[in-house]
Amino acid sequence: MDYTDLYIDGAWIKTSERFDVMNPATEEVLASVASADIEHADAALDAAQRAMDEWKARTPRERSEVLRKAWELMTARLDHFAHLITLENGKAGVDAKGEATYAAEFFRWFAEEAVRADGIITHAPASGARIIVQHKPAGLAVLVTPWNYPAAMGTRKIAPALAAGCGVIIKPASETPLTMLALMPLLEEAGVPKGLVNVLPSKRTGALVDHMLQDPRVRVVSFTGSTGVGRKLLQSASQQVLKPAMELGGNAPCIVFEDADIDTAIEGTMLAKMRNLGEACTAANRIYVHEDVAEEFTRRLVERMSALKVGDGTDPSVDVGPLVNASTRDKVAEFVADAVAKGAKVECGGTAPEGKGFYYPPTVLSNVPETADCVHDEIFGPVAAIQTFKDQEEVIRRANDTEYGLVAYVFSEDFKRAMQVCERLEFGMVGLNRGLVSDPAAPFGGVKQSGLGREGGHEGMLEFMETQYISASW
Repeated sequence: MDYTDLYIDGAWIKTSERFDVMNPATEEVLASVASADIEHADAALDAAQRAMDEWKARTPRERSEVLRKAWELMTARLDHFAHLITLENGKAGVDAKGEATYAAEFFRWFAEEAVRADGIITHAPASGARIIVQHKPAGLAVLVTPWNYPAAMGTRKIAPALAAGCGVIIKPASETPLTMLALMPLLEEAGVPKGLVNVLPSKRTGALVDHMLQDPRVRVVSFTGSTGVGRKLLQSASQQVLKPAMELGGNAPCIVFEDADIDTAIEGTMLAKMRNLGEACTAANRIYVHEDVAEEFTRRLVERMSALKVGDGTDPSVDVGPLVNASTRDKVAEFVADAVAKGAKVECGGTAPEGKGFYYPPTVLSNVPETADCVHDEIFGPVAAIQTFKDQEEVIRRANDTEYGLVAYVFSEDFKRAMQVCERLEFGMVGLNRGLVSDPAAPFGGVKQSGLGREGGHEGMLEFMETQYISASW
């Protein structure tokens, strides 16, 4: 691997302490990566502040052109990034190519948004003063990204931060730091100034991030990951009253009504469940199917899931790669065992294969009881847990019966009824007759314990800006 050191102030910094990154398909070591410590965090903060002082003074169009160039360069190298994603994350080639394409698109979207941080001038009704409102860069941003989308979760944060005029320090997940490190030469080529973007892989994530969040120059923390870790980061961020952008856990319901187009519902459910092998906070976790169509839906879903080819994602014929590590695989197996012990039926899959690699087969469970652990926690794996329902009020109540509120999916051909249901679901996003809601142009985020703030859309850039109001008379 070419880029395995820390990236600080445009330079590659070696460290004595390093950690291994493993290929989940073979359990072989891919690379030894440098591990950052507190002194490296301070150096990165210094570099980012220097670079930001110049970067934020540039015109929005100048910042926009750099981001546009980053999109062009990454789009030309999608195969390279997809291959790297597969090696360190395990996802199949087609899935990895999809992520790389999605990741690149954030540069293009925020290249367009960089010139649209619009303010307003209005006339105060009571005082007669002019109200002038503008948006300014908030300050340095600490970005903490997860392992399930090694490229996209980084670009989804880097692009809006740079569009807003901020400098950033990225802490990628220890399981998958290679993709983010490999992105840095591309950003240099696109014209990103040295020091504006810094990457600090580390074995000491908690101590490193907590230290940076106590630095007064840091004004934004953006995190994607579990709700438990998010709560800890919010506590730490409260000491400096930082702007938090938190994209946390999910427990997505997927509701298939009796009037749904079954073809559409199956396609949507497959996408919502199996995108990224189910290792996504947006994955369909609880599949509620009306009892009138449950038999047909289950049969057809089993056919589709059983037909998926499992193997090393570097093989173009493979549909499903390994899970990211042994603990993730074992947790999925525990969910299945728990559900079966409580009365669920395994329709296909359900047993991890022997041999190397953290594989778990596409699995369909029917008759899943409400007491099953997988109903209340993220499965984060290729297991479709099917339950049935009788009426609309019942399924809305069950869907909302969770502390999470990231995304829900609804399948129905009755548009009026479907929209009524969508509006009553306590989720930040809803896929209506679609199994995919992620889009750089849309505000991605949840409610309740699923997070704060939004990524993507116009809102994504405003997370890295502060609103200033000037009262004036003339």
